[in-house]
Order: sequence, then C-alpha cells, then structure tokens
Amino acid sequence: MVDIMPKRLVFLHPDLGIGGAERLIVDMGLALCNKGHDVSIYTSHHDPGHCFPETRDGTLHVVSMFDWLPRSILGRCFAACAFLRMVLLAMYVRLCVPADLYIVDQVSLCVPILQCRGTKVLFYCHFPDLLLTQRTTFLKKLYRAPLDALEAWTTACADKVFVNSAFTESVVRKTFPGVGKCEILYPSLNTRKFSEKIEDVQPELEQLLSENKYVFFSLNRYERKKNISLALESFSILCKQYPSCHLVIAGGYDPRVSENVQYHLELEKLAGDLHITDHVTFLRSVDSATKLCLLKRSTALIYTPSNEHFGIVPVESMYCGTPVVAVNSGGPLETVQDGCTGFLREPVNSQFAEAMRRFVEDEGLTQRLGNNGRRRVEECFSFQAFSDSLNSAVLELCLIG
Repeated sequence: MVDIMPKRLVFLHPDLGIGGAERLIVDMGLALCNKGHDVSIYTSHHDPGHCFPETRDGTLHVVSMFDWLPRSILGRCFAACAFLRMVLLAMYVRLCVPADLYIVDQVSLCVPILQCRGTKVLFYCHFPDLLLTQRTTFLKKLYRAPLDALEAWTTACADKVFVNSAFTESVVRKTFPGVGKCEILYPSLNTRKFSEKIEDVQPELEQLLSENKYVFFSLNRYERKKNISLALESFSILCKQYPSCHLVIAGGYDPRVSENVQYHLELEKLAGDLHITDHVTFLRSVDSATKLCLLKRSTALIYTPSNEHFGIVPVESMYCGTPVVAVNSGGPLETVQDGCTGFLREPVNSQFAEAMRRFVEDEGLTQRLGNNGRRRVEECFSFQAFSDSLNSAVLELCLIG
C-alpha cells in the first residue's frame, strides 16, 4: 500500500530566473503543493525582479543562498562556478534541511551529496550539460573532462531520472550509458493561469495589436542557440509582399548575462540591415500579462530553435489557440502536429516565410489550427496528468526510502 501522507520535499535549482527549466520547476512545485506536500525551493540565485510571480509572491517557499560566489572567473569557467555554488548549496541542505525526498535538476553533482544519509533523490534531466558546450581548444577539453565525467557518474546515481521528451531520452541513453531506466515527464501547463482574463494590457501593446492585422510572435531567451535571426530573416521576406504584418520578438533578458545583451543588440542591427525596423518590436523579459496577451492574440507563434529538448512555449501557444511554426527537430516533433496545429519546417528562411504567408492568405487558418492545438494540449499535456504522474513517482520513492 502506497503511503499517501504529505511529504517534505526540497528542490535544488541553480538560477531561479525566467526560462523553460525554471517554469518546469515552478510547475512541479505547484503540482506537489496542490497534492498537499510541504515544498521548498533552494537556489543559488533568485532575483525578485527577474522571476516567475509564484516564486516571489509567497505561493512557493524560495530560499536563495551562496549568491555572493562569482558566476565566472575572468569571464570563463561558468560551469565550474555553477557546480561549486550548487555543491555548497547541496551540502548546506543536506546538513540543515531534512526532507523525505530531494528533487534536483540541471546540476547532477548534488545527487550523491544529498543521498549520503539514505534520502532518495529524483533528478530531472532537461538535457546533458556536457552537450551544451563546445570544446574548441585543448585547454577547454582538459577543463571539461572531469566535469563531464562527474556529470555522467552523478546522473547515474539518481534514484529516478525524469526527462522532458522522447528526444531527450534517446540522447541521455546514448550519452550516459550508466543511467538505468529514464521516464518521460512532459512539462505541462498550469492551464488555469492561461485561462485567466487578460487585464492591465499596456496601451502601447494594445495599439500595436489593433493597428496590425497580422502579428507574428517569437518568444525565446536572447541566446544565439535560439536562432531568433531566422524569425527576422523569414519575416523580412513576408514583409516585402505583405507590409501590413508585424513581428514581436520577446524573451528572457538578464543584464548580468553578456550573451543576452550582445545578442539583443545583434538582432536590432539585423532588423535595421533588413530594413524592417518599423515592422519589428523587441521586448525584454515581458511580464505574464504581456506574454499571455501576445500568445492569445497573435496570428502565429514563430519558434526557431533547432533540436530543442522539449520547448514549453509551443504548448503554451497551442493552449491559447495560436498555431505554431517551428523547426522540425527535437521536442516540437512531439508537440506540434504538422498541418494540424501548425507547421514544421527546416530552419530555412524561405520555408518559414512560406508557412507564415499561409496565415495571411487564408483568413480562417489561424482559428482552425488554433482550435486543433487547444484540443491537443488538453488531451496530451494537461496539468492534471502531469501532477498525478509526478505525485505517483514522489510517493513511490518515499515509500522505497
């Protein structure tokens, strides 16, 4: 018989900002709170001005520690610094914060530290960290070798490993042969929040949406791997034929992160070079109301990353009734149905422009595909199913422990 008594659950996450991984951790916390568990999130960085509202308004209990440690050493060694911060955080939590189960993501080095007194650890692998960096020099290879070996060993130490998609599962099995069975837990939506009435829309945004018949929306962090330039280049092709269109580019932007700052400037320059500055609006770290408004009222979402591990934004868009144009690789292959809830295309500007053009030339296409997308999310990515699967895994691990 499974013990259904509420459990003391502690999350460890490196940087509780705004992003897909952070959204997942927040939703996991909310789901387990709703099941009656006592949930806390420990992190090495939490900025109330750059986070999801549930982490600052008291909905979730968040504790930030060791933020005084450097994020890098002379602009290098980001991974080593992140690992150090999380190892110290794990040591503190293990010594001072008792729990029935620890839940960790992104930095697996915490796993054996938290297990040292017999407590079980659930690790959520968004994607192997060792595959997210390039090793272009001998020194970089030398620096990464012990970190990569530790990641492989500590990931395999976890009592249960969740992954976010079948795509990620295949990569994890290939990268970490020592990992036993992985289970897929698709990120989900707290659909109640996405069903709320939109309030306090900024006048500038309302004017933009009212004055432009076709508004395409790109939502990603300002990182080069997100390939946001593809959205600009594709839109410039469309705009030559249909100048009544507008593109809104929004995403997570942290002024502490040099890539965010540099890439934002690069994209603004690219818009100027393409002569579409008057047809493009750049937004940084938008609030929930602005994001929801754009997801609900745009013609289509333009999602440009290749080999995205899962990608929660297309799911959010489909639930809001807005179809998606995405790259035909990675997570979108499991979420977006080509020709039914949107279009999957090669990451080529002419192909994306062609898909965008279809929404302009077929007046009812946005609504038809949007309705299909809403049904797909309700059937496959519901918050209830997500909560039940997660809670079952938590109770099972606590019973074993």
